[in-house]
Amino acid sequence: MAAGSKIVAIVGTDAVSEAMRQINPDLVAAYPITPQTAIVETYSQMVADGLVKSHMVAVESEHSAMSAAIGAAATGARVMTCTSSQGLALMWELLYIASGLRLPIVMPNVNRALSAPINIHCDHGDSMGARDAGWIQLFSENAQEAYDNTIQAVRIAEDPGILLPVMVLLDGFIISHSIDRVELLDDEVVANFVGEFKPAYSLLDVNNPVSVGNFDGLYGYYFEFKRQQEEAMLNSFGVIKEVGAEFGKISGRSYSLFETIGMEDAEFAIVVLGSAAGTVRHEVETMRAKGIPIGMIKLRAFRPFPARELAEAISRMKAVAVFDRSNTFAGNMGGPVFIELRSSLYDLEKKPLLVNYVYGLGGRDLSIELINKAAAELAEAARSGQVKQSINYLGLRE
Repeated sequence: MAAGSKIVAIVGTDAVSEAMRQINPDLVAAYPITPQTAIVETYSQMVADGLVKSHMVAVESEHSAMSAAIGAAATGARVMTCTSSQGLALMWELLYIASGLRLPIVMPNVNRALSAPINIHCDHGDSMGARDAGWIQLFSENAQEAYDNTIQAVRIAEDPGILLPVMVLLDGFIISHSIDRVELLDDEVVANFVGEFKPAYSLLDVNNPVSVGNFDGLYGYYFEFKRQQEEAMLNSFGVIKEVGAEFGKISGRSYSLFETIGMEDAEFAIVVLGSAAGTVRHEVETMRAKGIPIGMIKLRAFRPFPARELAEAISRMKAVAVFDRSNTFAGNMGGPVFIELRSSLYDLEKKPLLVNYVYGLGGRDLSIELINKAAAELAEAARSGQVKQSINYLGLRE
């Protein structure tokens, strides 16, 4: 346990609010939407109680929330917002503006299914729909990771070689509204870790005027701007690992692009992200204790996607199952993690069998029985060298 820290029992939304309080951003602009609302409620109360110096802007929609965040970030302010589901969808056009202007906005997104039909429970369809908007995306397994990721996100976003917005993802209700054991770091420790944001440019710096949001529609340098964004995303691989290692020094919890369990001697493995990783880990450890050669990869960074590192980690496996909590509707191509991981393996001479399990849409429970079912099918694929069905819908009612 880190010096000066304390252990508390809180829900995930409060863990995120505590991280925001310790970060103390210059501006928070947000609009409430279930299951994110509690973050805004708690933080606005902190502002009202004088616990932070943040300027809180209660806007009329999520579109306006991101608009306000973009305007404030362009002046050089440290800015945060948060949203979920349809709220993220309403921000859609602004997401590209925030990343295209290289504004280091940090936004926790409480993962929730998109309508229709109306559903307020968890899946990853909202953030996966925004996966190509130029935002870094960090997934959390539990409330502790949601807290830790929010703090690290500030350093990652504001790194001079990155300057990209960051989404911190946490599963709706499963993490956001469940009480968990969370270690909160000392306020001063967090303040020193995130430091003071010193922007290179500001719209309010009259002595060094800059233009923002220029028109580049007549065959100018739009292409080059987009290539620079890609370079920033490539640079973020190293920065995410560096910041994660530094965070480990102040907390005892180091982070990287993904975490592996039992991969050193496994013959087959499961790749998973989000809250389901906790249940999968428990079952993987139980099976390993029985001598079953299974491993697990918990993916943390979905953007940037660590293709090379993941391919290396699973290249010697006989079979790998990818658990996706969203679908792409691409004509039985599978979920987004599966599609990208399969592409990552393309250039390998020797590659494992790959099978996809789409699960948990709209909050459908991922039970131990379903994990064991998938693991048994995976073991059989590893033994036989054949996959009966590449795309599977785990827990679907017949």
